[in-house]
Amino acid sequence: MTTTPTINATGALIATSLNLSINYAQELVKTIPAERFCEMPTEGMNHPAFCIGHLAIYSNRVLELIGCADRKIVMPFTDEHFKNGAPCVAQDGRYPSKQVLCDTFFAGWKTVLTALPTVEDSVFAGEHPAEGRFKELFPTIGDVTNFLGGGHNMMHLGQISTWRRAAHLGSAY
Repeated sequence: MTTTPTINATGALIATSLNLSINYAQELVKTIPAERFCEMPTEGMNHPAFCIGHLAIYSNRVLELIGCADRKIVMPFTDEHFKNGAPCVAQDGRYPSKQVLCDTFFAGWKTVLTALPTVEDSVFAGEHPAEGRFKELFPTIGDVTNFLGGGHNMMHLGQISTWRRAAHLGSAY
């Protein structure tokens, strides 16, 4: 007997926002030349390599939170240069190529996208296991999953949009 997976409301709702951010990311990065991916047109500006790498490291964390750790992707780089608080610098050899960063970002978040609608709503209602301010802001797994896949992605993708203009590449659309 074949069974159809159940689509759960919370995961499907979060997936809608995540899908928008994935599509936006595709448009933003597709016309950026690989050799310019780490360019810093102004001091203190996050470049696309940093933003995409930073966002890429969170897909596996979301998969862990929603009980899908078995779906985590193999990360071809560590989070050392991309974690919260890491400085964004002009390319000095620390950042992987545009291809590696983008492949990792899209593979990770598309895996989350397919997992979300299959996660029981009760999982999203569960307590966020973090401590401190992050838990205060996002007390449930649903709260933090929605933020990481939606708002957090869009904040950093907005930085890439601004970078495109500063680098004289214009709008992605």
